[in-house]
Amino acid sequence: MIRLFVPGRLCLFGEHTDWAGHYRTMNADVLPGKAIVSGIEQGIYAEVERSTVFEVVSEAPELADVWKDFSCRMNEVELKNIAKSGSFFCYCAGVASYMLEWYKVGGVRIKITGMPLPIRSGLSSSAAICVLVARAFNLVYHLNLNTMGEMNIAYLGELRTSSRCGRLDQACAFGVKPTMMEFDGDEIEVKPITVRKPLHLVFADLCAAKDTIRILSDLNKAYPFANNEQEKRLQEMFGAYNHEVIQRATDYMASGNVEALGQLMDEVEQKFDEIVVPMSKALEAPKLHKVLADPNIRQWVYGGKGVGSHGDGSVQFLARDAECQQKLCDYLETQGMPGFKLTIKPVHTIRKAIIPVAGFGTRLYPATRSVKKDFFPIPCADGMVRPVILILLEELVKSGIEEICIVLGSEEERKQYEEFFETSLSEEHLAKLSTQHLEYEQRIAEIGKRLHYVYQYEKRGFGHAVYQAVDFVHNEPVLLLLGDTIYTSNRAKPCALQFIETYELFNQMMVSIHSIPLSQVSHYGILSGVWEDANETVLKVKTMCEKPKASYAEDHLGVKMEDGTTSYYSVFGQYILTPEVFDQLAEDIREADEQGDEREIELTSALEKVRQRSGMMGVRLDGKMYDMGNPEALRRAMMGFSMKK
Repeated sequence: MIRLFVPGRLCLFGEHTDWAGHYRTMNADVLPGKAIVSGIEQGIYAEVERSTVFEVVSEAPELADVWKDFSCRMNEVELKNIAKSGSFFCYCAGVASYMLEWYKVGGVRIKITGMPLPIRSGLSSSAAICVLVARAFNLVYHLNLNTMGEMNIAYLGELRTSSRCGRLDQACAFGVKPTMMEFDGDEIEVKPITVRKPLHLVFADLCAAKDTIRILSDLNKAYPFANNEQEKRLQEMFGAYNHEVIQRATDYMASGNVEALGQLMDEVEQKFDEIVVPMSKALEAPKLHKVLADPNIRQWVYGGKGVGSHGDGSVQFLARDAECQQKLCDYLETQGMPGFKLTIKPVHTIRKAIIPVAGFGTRLYPATRSVKKDFFPIPCADGMVRPVILILLEELVKSGIEEICIVLGSEEERKQYEEFFETSLSEEHLAKLSTQHLEYEQRIAEIGKRLHYVYQYEKRGFGHAVYQAVDFVHNEPVLLLLGDTIYTSNRAKPCALQFIETYELFNQMMVSIHSIPLSQVSHYGILSGVWEDANETVLKVKTMCEKPKASYAEDHLGVKMEDGTTSYYSVFGQYILTPEVFDQLAEDIREADEQGDEREIELTSALEKVRQRSGMMGVRLDGKMYDMGNPEALRRAMMGFSMKK
């Protein structure tokens, strides 16, 4: 049984530009469409599993009065007929027919367990159910589709019905987060957007008449070629001006300028009234404008605008804060217009890191009798010789990390850290240092102020070591580095900073990855999946396998590349752990303790359990990793790390 949630979607800016951008296939002077779209908090909850037929059933209380369970054979003709029927389940059948035709799958049973997403209210409930069906087939039959693939199938499946959905509707496939979508002819590009401050949005159905078919018919007359000045201005509205709006909105969200974002909504609505509304009588919207100008509402909001195809369909507002958001919803309810909340939360940037160094370093015996491996000296490209731990700590500081937790094996080990980072050199020693080195002494002391220490008294595995930092983490996402691995970057940005910036876009548990030859897969944990981006840097992880045989990896774990080749990926040595990982480690430790089981608590198994529930991204960093866990690796690290970049 697989549990799924697919949200509805709200278009914040850029309505109509998805179909307008499609006209680039006929007129290259038409600019690509751009829109900012976000999944919302209301959606569809379901449980899915294999079945001999295609069936959709419900136990959702929200659907109790309208629902009748649906079942159909996996027969292409029958499914297509249902898709064209306009029935309640036509969207489900449309996607299922596409899956059967192109992927030759069997049946699926979808049980809807909850649906707070309202139907026919401009939140794309039809797109959500289409994405749900596409995702169900993808996961149940291991089709290895990425999110974009699921989105495209949902769109093509909905086209098999009488609906003529826009390309931005299926943005709900990307979850409850804002994304920028670009529509260039038949091509679509999706990019996550960074949010720095909470956006307290309210969406409401105006409960009035709207003629979407006529609106689209009237506006399409201006494409692909403008025949008069009015049509030319419409193309500019959906083209150059919209590009400017999307850029400004993206900048405001990234900088946390919420007030300016609300004012931009007002500006866009005014521009829409000036240029677009005269193109169609169906766009005249007296109720929308009355609501937007309501003084009771204006006291609680920074701005507002129409939604979707516009007209008297729906309205959205950006409230000043959570309290104003609730007051607005309550007020709209009294006016006969149910309001729905959408709070887009900021990404918690990574400000903490963990480095476990509690191991004995037995593979580097006998040197580790006197020097812990985290203090092994490494010649660096600038001519200095640094201990391993200092190289790691400098990478973290350059990447914006504020606090660092070192996981040690005992209080005794802490003495070496205190001597190195907190104890000044003797006056005699200082007198022999150059000016450059004296300045560096200050840097070492400043790094020492960021350090915290915890202890793993029992050697119960890597996951157990990481869990000792749970109080330090304090329910925040955290960067984890290995204590015997150092990195060089091929860019000005350190590898850790590349990793953190990718997390801020996707806001999901992550592991850094790098490619390895097929002949070496049996020595590593191997991750497989599908690329989420055109640059092949972010992998949606579908499978994790510890030290597989080469034959098994070749059959099951290869990652298909754009050029047609197959690559194999292992962990690069950096992780971003979400609070859910620490909850899972706590559960694993508690379960082992209750059973009296002395097995090691492994991080990999906890990551896999979290991945199955919430997903995981693998990020290919532009750099090189040096593992120093054995003599040969240490030799390569000392030679390679010292080379001038």
